[in-house]
Parts: sequence; C-alpha cells; structure tokens
Amino acid sequence: MTQVEIGRGKNGRRAYALDEIGIVPSRRTRDPEEVSISWQIDAYRFELPVVVSPMDSVVSPKTAIEVGRLGGLAVLDLEGLWTRYEDPTSLLAEVAELKGEAATRRLQEIYNAPIKEELIGRRIGEIRAAGVATAVRLSPQRTVQYHKAVIDAGVDIFVIRGTTVSAEHVSGRAEPLNLKQFIYELDVPVIVGGCATYTAALHLMRTGAAGVLVGFGGGASHTTRTVLGVVVPMATAISDVAAARRDYMDESGGRYVHVIADGGMGTSGDIAKAIAVGADAVMVGSPLARATEAPGHGFHWGSEAQHPELPRGKRVKFDTVGTLEQILHGPSSVADGSMNLMGALKRTMATAGYSDLKEFQRVEVVVAPHIG
Repeated sequence: MTQVEIGRGKNGRRAYALDEIGIVPSRRTRDPEEVSISWQIDAYRFELPVVVSPMDSVVSPKTAIEVGRLGGLAVLDLEGLWTRYEDPTSLLAEVAELKGEAATRRLQEIYNAPIKEELIGRRIGEIRAAGVATAVRLSPQRTVQYHKAVIDAGVDIFVIRGTTVSAEHVSGRAEPLNLKQFIYELDVPVIVGGCATYTAALHLMRTGAAGVLVGFGGGASHTTRTVLGVVVPMATAISDVAAARRDYMDESGGRYVHVIADGGMGTSGDIAKAIAVGADAVMVGSPLARATEAPGHGFHWGSEAQHPELPRGKRVKFDTVGTLEQILHGPSSVADGSMNLMGALKRTMATAGYSDLKEFQRVEVVVAPHIG
C-alpha cells in the first residue's frame, strides 16, 4: 500500500471518500426491472439494502413500521426520547423551533431524563405488533444494563452502535463489555460498530457478530472530525472492512459477516458507490430526515449531539422533499439524488450489467476526484 510522506517524521496512507470514486459500466447492460436489491442477514430477508440509522430525528416506532412495510429495516434508539418519555412528540417539535447553539444546550437537558425500562418493552412491542422486523440500538456502555429487557421484549436484531466500538476496550473505571461472550449468549443476531479499519473489523467479526457497521455514523450531523480529529474516508474504510470479511471467511471456514456502511451517504449515488466498494447494505439517516413523516420536522441530529460532556454532533436543517415511500421508491421530481434512492440503485446496477448486490460488489471503480 502506497505511503505518502506527510513530513519527515510521519507517513500516512492515501484514503478515498465516496465522492472521489466512480463506477465503471461494463460491456453488458440490463433492464432495471430485472435487478434484485434484496439482502439477508441471519434469518431476516429485506427487499431493500437500507438500514435506517438509530436517530430520534428519523426513527420513531411509527416510522420504523413504515420503513419495514416499504422493505427496509429501521433501528430504534433505546437511549433516545422514545424510552425516556411517554410521548416525546412535543419535545421533538420544540427542538425544531430552537435557534443556533441553544439547540445543543436544550438537547442535553432533554436527554438528561432517565431511561425507563418499561418503555423499552413497550416500544419494541409496538413495532413487533405491526408484523415487521424489529431492530433496536444500545451503546456499548448501556448494553449490559438493558439487554435483558430488550431480549425479553422479543427483538429480532440487536444493534450495538457507538462512534467507535472495539473488541478490546480498556477501562479502569468499569468492567468493559465482553462482546464475544455477550454475543455468544444471545439468541438474536447482533450488528456491531462503528469501525473503519481492517484490523478493528476483523476483531469485531471474531466476536460472532452477524454484521459490522463501517464508519463513525452521523454523516451530515456529525462533528467528530472537527472535535476529535478522527476520520477515515468511507470508500477506503468500506473496502478495508470488506477485505477483513473475505479473510475472516477463510479463517472461520466460510462464516459470512455482513458489512453495513454507516454514515456519509446523502444521495443515491453515494449508496451505489458504498455497495460497489464492498458493503452489503447501508445505514442512512439524512436522506430520510427529509421525509414528511420524519419525527425531526426537517431537522436531523444523532446521539452524539446531546453528549453531556463533549458533543460531537449538531442539529442540521433539511428541506422536506417527499414521503418515505417517495424517497425510497419514487417517483422523483428532482435531479439531485435525494429521491427514489432504490430506483437509482437498480438503474446503476443495470447500467453496470449486474443483477444482484453480491455481483455488483465486483464492479470496476475508478478514482475520479473533483469530477461532478
């Protein structure tokens, strides 16, 4: 791998963002109607390779049900407003009215309310009752405390998600979560992350996780790069983790761990390129924050925005463009890649000549910086 000299005392590897690469059509094209974009993790099959990010601005029990009806999977944040308040709708409306920096301070206050364990079971039950796959998220710090309530409520997919999740967390203050033991003892598939390197991903795969999240989440609402200086461009991160998936398959005798690109995908083209460089599915937030049904009323923020000591996210304003169904399935009335995300993905795959997602991961890509 080529190293670039940053200075006499430090070298670094050149990494690529999604907007720096392009997908190359092949000699064969297909009809988009003959392209399949379905994927399966464990026993659960989805018609769309879309996992909606566990953000209160996007996922409520109601929108989780609607996304499931449309063929995707939405993840409810069990450390968000829906498990702290009986009915947070008025608070969500209040957040949409806040001005400037007051939003961060007020978010910290609102999220300071305690999590109510009885609401965990109730929210999971609401989604399950609709007959769609139920997925919820806890941070590594809260997983031990609340996982029993999650399992008892009958969740289908358990997501352990943080800015960075490792299989070897070191702490002198508290006993860290033993991911390998924890996942082994559960009867449900676990998706864990984020991570952004080959080595970190390989260690997470060895814990028994069904899926690994690539990236630091948040995307448009994230300020981790500014606050912590931590960033790995997504095209390189996904490709590195996909290489870890390949090598882990050899190491484990054929066990396949799904790679889910998490964050930084605002358009349909970004989604297509994430899959082209190795992702099995994408976790997105901002594209669906533009939906008329989004709980954030056009505003978007993640759990990092309300951290009590060091916020690493912000509340972002988006224009509403259409319903969840229009954003995912069309029709689109704009030409900026913000609507009919899945129709665009099918057309990209058809243009490149591929009939399913696994095949499409083999498509040729080029480095194409600064090309619109």
